[in-house]
Amino acid sequence: MKGKAKIGVIQIDEAHFAEAVGQHPRLVIDFWAEWCGPCRMVSPIIEELAVEMADVVTFAKCNTDESPRTAARLGIEAIPTILFFSQGKMIERVIGAYGKDALKAKIVRAFRLPG
Repeated sequence: MKGKAKIGVIQIDEAHFAEAVGQHPRLVIDFWAEWCGPCRMVSPIIEELAVEMADVVTFAKCNTDESPRTAARLGIEAIPTILFFSQGKMIERVIGAYGKDALKAKIVRAFRLPG
């Protein structure tokens, strides 16, 4: 399914990070950890948006405890941190727990999608 968004949230780890970023033209990655309370609040929002926006954006999750080198390389110092990638380049960083409408608005603006 190269170049096309998938329905649902994909899991990304250190071994497959570069491949995922290169494969999906519009990619939103939620960096999280099991012990993070705010991450657990954001997770269902990411899952809902992944279904709603499946035709234009791919959503992924990357566990920072399981992928510490990737998190360090990207300068992730607090979670949840959500990174937006367009055509393989990071274009936006959102730190903290946002509600669904606010996060969706940030995604629409970052990727210049129709409102």
